[in-house]
Amino acid sequence: MESWRPYREHDTVLIVNFGGQYTHLISRRVRELQVYTEIVHWHQLTREVIEEIRPRAVILSGGPRSVYEERAPSIPRWLLDGGIPVLGICYGHQLLAHMLGGKVASGVREYGRTRVRIVERDPIFDGWNDEEVVWMSHGDHVSEPPENAVVLAVSESGCIAAFRMKDRPIYGVQFHPEVTHTPKGGSS
Repeated sequence: MESWRPYREHDTVLIVNFGGQYTHLISRRVRELQVYTEIVHWHQLTREVIEEIRPRAVILSGGPRSVYEERAPSIPRWLLDGGIPVLGICYGHQLLAHMLGGKVASGVREYGRTRVRIVERDPIFDGWNDEEVVWMSHGDHVSEPPENAVVLAVSESGCIAAFRMKDRPIYGVQFHPEVTHTPKGGSS
């Protein structure tokens, strides 16, 4: 029996929805790259969902909450230890840092077009100049990266704009690569 999906098996990117305004846009942008996506609400993310979908990667969306709020949206810890590549965007970036031992703080708000400086070259920034304009929309920010992380980019306000873990395929970006206001977002 043929699958109804127009893409190869295991080509699914799973997007975890934390209530962000751009979740469906993330899905659209990934599908424009000819990769099938499925969106799952954060509280529905289970081992069974991962085993059924067998995603090639997971993207954690943005969202309006703080990682320090009571009952803040989260993901199961085992997802970070399973070897599946994970990209956190905005709230997802903060959640990854928090879960992996980094610190998230309030106080530095960035909204709108913001300059970021690439401080460590990485394939996710292939085609990017040393400084680029991105779209930010956050009140909290990662103030200290996890211990085993490499900071890849910082914003003009000094916020950690991107990091990756040294020991596993986990990345976080504070900005929104999926919006047209991040001109090079489609190339990352």
